[in-house]
Amino acid sequence: MNRIALDLGFIQIYWYSVFIFLGIFFGVWVILSECKKQKINEDFIVNLIFYTVIFGLIGARLYYVAFNFEYYQKYPLEILEVWNGGLAIHGGILTGSLFIALYCKKYNAKILKVLDIVVIGLILGQAIGRWGNFFNQEAYGAVTSLERLQSLGIPKAIIDGMFIQGAYRHPAFLYESIWCASGFLALLMIRNYKYLKTGQLSGVYLAWYSLGRLFIEGTRKDSLMLGPFRMAQIVSIIGIILGILLILFCKKGTRFDNLYKDTEKEEIFF
Repeated sequence: MNRIALDLGFIQIYWYSVFIFLGIFFGVWVILSECKKQKINEDFIVNLIFYTVIFGLIGARLYYVAFNFEYYQKYPLEILEVWNGGLAIHGGILTGSLFIALYCKKYNAKILKVLDIVVIGLILGQAIGRWGNFFNQEAYGAVTSLERLQSLGIPKAIIDGMFIQGAYRHPAFLYESIWCASGFLALLMIRNYKYLKTGQLSGVYLAWYSLGRLFIEGTRKDSLMLGPFRMAQIVSIIGIILGILLILFCKKGTRFDNLYKDTEKEEIFF
């Protein structure tokens, strides 16, 4: 498996970095498209996305490093080598959401409305970014057989790439990518529901992604651990609960209150 997409001699561009970039690019494109449809201030959202991406990447890296602190304590310079992998999406979501909340508070913007728009692009970015794990041969599952992978209809190129440490592995990265892509399509359909309330789309994202990650994480052999527990599964359980509560909490009021698509006033400011 060649991890390098382009070798210019003085610099090497890794497939991992390429797919992270593509995930961000298409995710941002979807967010901007949604903002344009809802006539949201472009300067506000562009600045928001720019800084959210930066803080999200930093948070994703620090989260991963924190759970591998013993290793990075010995090799601190490798903390900067993000092309080798090691971006934990939960860390990115946490820091990114925190920044969005603070940014919205500063400009008196509706936090849940902004999050509803962001999650549509976020889950698409996750679906694309997972392919970087394939080239780095990470986010892989338990040992399986060649016949089992072939029976699932997985392309030969992916099966070949899943031969890791002398055995074939379940492509957990692929399962999550497909789950996120399905979630993206689901969010696109749900956002067109006439009586969708502000905040419910964020709740659906949390519940959907967390449910899939809860089960997929159970197949992985390179999970971040908190003692005997898989940290991603702990966070996923919390995410499912928060997602359901958000859906139910935002449902309050008449069916015409606090709509995601307000035909009379399309804006995000109080």
